Amino acid sequence: MITDKGRQELHGWFVGRLPESWFTELVEVSADREEITVIGRIPEPDLPAEASLTEFEAACEGRITEFRERTRAQRVEVAREAQIRFRRQLSWGARCGHSQEMFTHISAPVMTRLKQPERLVLDTLIAGGVARSRSDALAWCVRLVERHSDAWLADLRESLHEVERVRTEGPAPSTAGGLEGSALEKSDK
Repeated sequence: MITDKGRQELHGWFVGRLPESWFTELVEVSADREEITVIGRIPEPDLPAEASLTEFEAACEGRITEFRERTRAQRVEVAREAQIRFRRQLSWGARCGHSQEMFTHISAPVMTRLKQPERLVLDTLIAGGVARSRSDALAWCVRLVERHSDAWLADLRESLHEVERVRTEGPAPSTAGGLEGSALEKSDK
């Protein structure tokens, strides 16, 4: 789990490091143990008032593609710096209008042990054509839970933030080598 201080450090670093001309808003800067995700809002295309929704959406998709190609070399450099500093891969995305596209992202393997009833659920999803594999079926289940329990997950995350706040107010743990590295690095240990 990443601490509030780690999140602040991460967000602050990207606010300071990214060229101001890239995004009108930094929509998301999030991280887990393997990956940092940065999604920014780019300017919407200037279309005539009579333009259709279809035309606007297509123009937004085109704007995202243009941004992706124009910033590729600089994004690679920022990703390299972020990987050295935070020891995580960096994934990029852009949002324009209601369109959002992720340019890069990692797919992290997750080891799990499932009992037969749980495996049968996954196998049913495969047999029903919902998923191609058990891995795909498990990812589908996670997305479904995420979609239908946003409030519960938000409450859980808020509780974890409160635990972290209380922990930081207590005495500092003693370590043999002292405290080293960034708050983000410490948050994974």
